[in-house]
Amino acid sequence: MKMTKTSFKTTVVWNKINWKKIQRMVFKLQKRIHKAAQRGDVKAMRRLQKTLMKSWYAKLLATRTVTQDNKGKNTAGVDGVKSLLNAQRLELAKNLGTTKKVKPTRRIWIPKPGTDEKRPLLIPTMTDRALQALAKLALEPEWEAKFEPNSYGFRPGRATHDAIEAIYLAIHCKAKYVLDANISKCFDNIDHQKLLSRLNTYPSMRRLIRNWLKAGFIDGCNMFPTTTGTPQGGVISPLLANIALHGMEEVIKEYANTLPTRRNHGKKQNRDALSLIRYADDFVIIHENINVVLGAKAVIEDFLKNIGLKLKPSKTRICHTFEEYEGEKPGFDFLGFNIRQFPVNDGMSAKAPRSGKTLGFQTIIQPSKKAIQRHYKVISQIIDSHKAAPQKVLIQKLNPIIQGWANYYSSACSTDVFRDLNHMIHIKLTSWARYRHLNKGAKWVADKYWITVNGDNWVFGYNNPDTDERYILSKHTWTKIVRHTKVKGDASPFNGDFVYWGARTGKSKEIPSLLAKILHKQKGKCAYCGLTFTTEDQIELDHILPISLGGKRKFDNIQALHRHCHDQKTATDGSPSSSRDKGMFSEEPDEVKVSCPVLETSSTREGVA
Repeated sequence: MKMTKTSFKTTVVWNKINWKKIQRMVFKLQKRIHKAAQRGDVKAMRRLQKTLMKSWYAKLLATRTVTQDNKGKNTAGVDGVKSLLNAQRLELAKNLGTTKKVKPTRRIWIPKPGTDEKRPLLIPTMTDRALQALAKLALEPEWEAKFEPNSYGFRPGRATHDAIEAIYLAIHCKAKYVLDANISKCFDNIDHQKLLSRLNTYPSMRRLIRNWLKAGFIDGCNMFPTTTGTPQGGVISPLLANIALHGMEEVIKEYANTLPTRRNHGKKQNRDALSLIRYADDFVIIHENINVVLGAKAVIEDFLKNIGLKLKPSKTRICHTFEEYEGEKPGFDFLGFNIRQFPVNDGMSAKAPRSGKTLGFQTIIQPSKKAIQRHYKVISQIIDSHKAAPQKVLIQKLNPIIQGWANYYSSACSTDVFRDLNHMIHIKLTSWARYRHLNKGAKWVADKYWITVNGDNWVFGYNNPDTDERYILSKHTWTKIVRHTKVKGDASPFNGDFVYWGARTGKSKEIPSLLAKILHKQKGKCAYCGLTFTTEDQIELDHILPISLGGKRKFDNIQALHRHCHDQKTATDGSPSSSRDKGMFSEEPDEVKVSCPVLETSSTREGVA
């Protein structure tokens, strides 16, 4: 008897699904959508998007994203549904459709990093999250073909380091003025009609997105309407925010074309001299003429006003990269980095690219003072809260934080900062050790808690000769400084250039060095399912033989898996579920924007299973 499509869906077993085939088929559709958008074939693009929205494979993939991969999978919406079982996931995928009624979101408040302020987070129901993930699968390839080259936030294959490198390329050969700006309450104030007009999609998709925007939210026992903004916490919200802000770079280029031209080595220069670089709701405008920067600011304010937004005065300033300007010190902070030009001698000075003229300065990018202070504060709090804990527990708590922070800043001029942090942490650990042994001398304490590693006599750690275990606290200076290579302006993971994206696998500064080494060993593929990791995948480390079953904490016993593959492997390898550590490599430190569309509200643990 021939099996119908409906009966096939009911007989599927979640753990037996061929995810490799599903991802390949969905990506083929996305690639065709992307190419149709690039060549301007709207009819073909809309047809393919409708096909993807009805695809059983795409529905399965969207369901897996929100129920297994997403860090917010354990956070319930207004219906209280969370942590779905396999049968419930299949039922959810089967019932996904664009005609389903949208439920209001649940509002919770989360603290803003580094401030006493709190921001509202609107949590959709699990069904709406899955449907948003499905819509994102269809819309993102279209908009990745349209987005401007210097937009880096909330986009696949792009990161904060690409934005920082773009800034460096814009200023390293000339001192310039900079407008460093932030959009006030970007997610909360976007005009719905303007957003839907810019989205310009087919009717059923437009109605669906409009319903999400107008769904309202519940805070406590009260229901409130939403007249503006996109719900910060929805899967599709970052994409919608980028669509609303799309066009900023174009209006700046149009403004540049109205400026009087000047000649340099026989070439007219205007458009390329004025740069706008944006990461989510933070952006900078760069030019050598202060009047041009002020004019560009007015143009951007008009652009934002048209979609219901405005600049945040407390986070908007104009400065110069090399000199003091109207009481503002040279340089600026952006995404946790401090960018500034320092006077140097002729031997170290930057030179003009064509004439070879010595410029008298050098562009230095390093961690910002606020980022350093917050990082050290976190480390100090951990040390203070573990005064009675074993040394290995303290090391296990500190290592992921130190390694992750150092790796993030390993593309900047961070050597001096790393050295200072080593010294500060050493002093803090010395105080921690002496507090535990008030009646012992300094030499006894040093011999107990510090060992020699590769000629360094002051490494916080210990060797256990009975179990052959060795715990060593990482130092910031052990991380090598390697310059980041900026992503190509028109590059997209949907263009099918696997050679280009494969070469970038594991090289992101947001990936810890251990994970990068594992990815290199596995040739960029998941050790469980064999699929090549993409820029959107959530990757976790796992012990091949669990520690609870006698496995060792060694490189040869660690593998990189998709988060959903980690779930399946842990369920069958005999290890207790409580030993599985989650969310290890999903967060960016300090001022960096969190790219995860549904922010985490449940607790996380650090380490590897």
